[in-house]
Amino acid sequence: MSNNVQYGFYVDASKCTGCKTCQIACKDRKDLPVGVNWRRVYEYGGGQWTENGDGSINQDVFAYYKSIGCNHCNEPVCVKACPTGAMHKRKEDGLVHIASELCIGCESCARACPYDAPQIDSARKVMTKCDGCFERLAEGMKPSCVESCPMRAIDFGTMDELQAKYPDAVAPNIAPLPVSSITSPNLLVKPNRHARPSGDSDGMVLNWAEV
Repeated sequence: MSNNVQYGFYVDASKCTGCKTCQIACKDRKDLPVGVNWRRVYEYGGGQWTENGDGSINQDVFAYYKSIGCNHCNEPVCVKACPTGAMHKRKEDGLVHIASELCIGCESCARACPYDAPQIDSARKVMTKCDGCFERLAEGMKPSCVESCPMRAIDFGTMDELQAKYPDAVAPNIAPLPVSSITSPNLLVKPNRHARPSGDSDGMVLNWAEV
């Protein structure tokens, strides 16, 4: 495999219904402990209802969902923050992995990552995160989150393939995600029609207890 190969995700937020099947399928694949979610579905919303005093009401309420995991970034700040070299970017496919035997559980990677991808396994005292389902890739399958989505709102492949397949996809500069310039994530999205830009202050994450 060429060193230039880089895998990534595509998410169609216009199709996502917030069912969290991708989140559960990912969790089930590795039997992840309570509190550790490699893929998370954020509900972002805001707006308000306003009474006009004449019996009528105006509203600008909005909400949409965003499925997010590790974006296997081109400039992974988690790798830069890791003091032991446990967090590393694989040359053969661009996936960011953790060498558990080198991890000391310091959580420096988690503090650095703006996507909350690295998460501590408290029982084993090591960091964990989405690994791109590399074992499934070796068998010609796609990640469990992709194949489980009932709306087919998630896809995975090389970035060249995804860009050719989804020419209208854009960089993920969509709230509640950070601006893509921080890490250059390998993630393409089709925005929901209600999408707000990164840094938006009109809305908020509405389901913190679930993510």
